[in-house]
Amino acid sequence: MQISDLPYPDPGVPDARSGPRFLWWLGRGQLGGQAKSLSWGLLHFGGVAGLPYAVGLGVDAAVTRDGARLLWVGGLIALLGAAISLGDAMLHRTAVTNWITAAARVQQLLACRTAELGSALTRRVAAGEVVAVSTGDVEKIGWFVEAVSRFLAAALTLVIGCVVLLFYAPTIGVVVAIGMPVLALAVLPLLPRATRRADIQREKAGKATELASDTVAGLRVLRGIGGEELFLSRYREASQEVRKAAVRSARMWALISAIQVLLPGALLITVVWYGSALVLEGRLDVGELVAAFSAVATMLYPLRHFEEIAMAYSFSRPSAKRAARVLSLTRADAAGADDTERATATAAAEARTPAQPPAPGGDLYDPRTGLLVPAGRFTAVVCGDPDLAGRLAERLGGHPMDTDGAAAGASVLLGGVALDELALDTARTLVLVQDKDPVLLSGTLHELFAVPASGAVAPGAALAAAQCTDVLDALLQSAPDGVSDPMDARITERGRSLSGGQRQRLALARSLVTDPEVLVLDEPTSAVDSHTEARIADGIATLRAGRTTVVLASSPLLLDHADRVVLIHEGTVAASGTHRELLHGEPLYRAVVTRETEEEQRLAGLESVLNKSVLNESAMTEIEESA
Repeated sequence: MQISDLPYPDPGVPDARSGPRFLWWLGRGQLGGQAKSLSWGLLHFGGVAGLPYAVGLGVDAAVTRDGARLLWVGGLIALLGAAISLGDAMLHRTAVTNWITAAARVQQLLACRTAELGSALTRRVAAGEVVAVSTGDVEKIGWFVEAVSRFLAAALTLVIGCVVLLFYAPTIGVVVAIGMPVLALAVLPLLPRATRRADIQREKAGKATELASDTVAGLRVLRGIGGEELFLSRYREASQEVRKAAVRSARMWALISAIQVLLPGALLITVVWYGSALVLEGRLDVGELVAAFSAVATMLYPLRHFEEIAMAYSFSRPSAKRAARVLSLTRADAAGADDTERATATAAAEARTPAQPPAPGGDLYDPRTGLLVPAGRFTAVVCGDPDLAGRLAERLGGHPMDTDGAAAGASVLLGGVALDELALDTARTLVLVQDKDPVLLSGTLHELFAVPASGAVAPGAALAAAQCTDVLDALLQSAPDGVSDPMDARITERGRSLSGGQRQRLALARSLVTDPEVLVLDEPTSAVDSHTEARIADGIATLRAGRTTVVLASSPLLLDHADRVVLIHEGTVAASGTHRELLHGEPLYRAVVTRETEEEQRLAGLESVLNKSVLNESAMTEIEESA
């Protein structure tokens, strides 16, 4: 895979059972790129390791005054220099390609999983953690994938260099062959502690990133309640914890680096001292001593990659663990499943053949609550618990989740077909869910409405139904000079320049434009005034006439426009009918809609009983007078 070939046509099914397994899966998917990088690395490091022997041969040729041999050695050094240059350039090119393609694969997998889970993702994983995984963690994972081939090339070069030195100068080569493994393995006892400290640092940095992301997302609310200083102090504390953890981790890595400077220096001194003694004894030539010294000096260069691979793995392992956690999530996870069971369920879900989509005009039915939404009708659902309403909206969209993110029973049926058995794009086309806090991406209104849609509803009609006239005027006033069409006006990130009601109405218009077979709206008018809400309710009923629409709300203005109202109490259907029928005949419904207290309900009941008693007495009196 080359950078120009990105994105991947199919990023594959990751092994998300653990962080190391995910790294192994990622590496196996890039064997071709790793082989290329390893080959160029061997050429580069081989050229570096071969220079000392060429220099040694040149010294011997100069001592013996052999001009032809000296000329041959000069050509060999030039050839080695060309190999070093070419190998270094191509090693860097292929290694960076491995890095970018690995990072792109992870980002593509995360994007696919995010699109699959939708808004349900943030019910299981904090939004800040998703941001951390998609940015810094992806970079750390790519770093490890890139470093693997360089490390393998360096390790093979060290082995080959020691073997060649044993044959070239056995007396001094034995010292080098013993010393090099000691240098490579000397820091192994320190790596577990360094890895633990790096894990702690990454964990604390991830939490600080989550806190910062969540604080920025809720900055307007924090300003409204005066909580900026409280959250700022929390971030300061989290930041100081990250700094302390980073200092502790850096101390350990500094110790490892110091050892890798001290021990090679000691080996060089040993080689020079012992080699000089051998030269004085006549057991070693000067050229062989120069070659041995230069070989040891140059082999310290590939030796540094042992430290790099250790650092890369220690930093990438917690990052891979967080990425695997996100990638292991599915539309319907098994409650309490361990990593192996979750991975098995994920693989089974990926391998399952999607069901055929239902015929148009089918009813929507939730077997858990007993909610039945007739096709082509405007149905309102009233829940006393806002959290229950949000979870019900997710279920109706094919995400059967409970409060803890676990599976919540059988899937919702549309026309008798389970939504979670349909292909994801098919399910999203059939049923669209707009949650309580829809997100507006930055861009123009044209870009905002550039969503998959049936084409039956024009943006103008959707904006009119959602009562967005004042929103268009506000956007046009804030637009730069020369912008005359409100559809060309830009919306800032997440619509922060608009009020809560304006953002809500634009999101509603975007949902209406898609014109799905089933539209589920969760509190679509909670941030608008009553007059606007009444007009929006009429606009939804008119624009969605003949289409299945479900609105989860408790506002009488919306409920009065619904063809049918269903009351959900304690997770099941408690009553159904029109708004007026339920208001007069169902006390629990009246309490939820009118916000009556228990005392007011009791007084209303007593008043009803008294009225009936008075009517009965009046009737008896009339009968007695007639008799």
